[in-house]
Amino acid sequence: MESFLPIVQFLLPEFILENFELTTINRQEGVFHIHLTEKNTDDRDSERKNLLSKGFFAPITVQDFPLRGQKVFLHIKRRRWLNTQTGKVVYRDWAEVSKGTRMTSEFANFLKGISGYESE
Repeated sequence: MESFLPIVQFLLPEFILENFELTTINRQEGVFHIHLTEKNTDDRDSERKNLLSKGFFAPITVQDFPLRGQKVFLHIKRRRWLNTQTGKVVYRDWAEVSKGTRMTSEFANFLKGISGYESE
């Protein structure tokens, strides 16, 4: 997987690379499947020092920009944490998925642009 990382860094949005670990890349029947797992919190981050990892939400699948005419799907496992001070479950708000779609906002805006719709 390490050998794909330099190439994938040019393909994925920066916020994905900062917050998710690339676990696998598969190509099946002309479709790229990129599997990502949300990174755990950094113990040195003072805002997240009271968070204890408590597993993952069910994975979601988001369609991203096509790559050389091939469909690309991001399979994303989001993490959840327990705030040890409040006892509440917390998670990062991953608002990059465009409302009403299963695509990244960037890709949805691109499609709206080429079809004449206004992007939000």
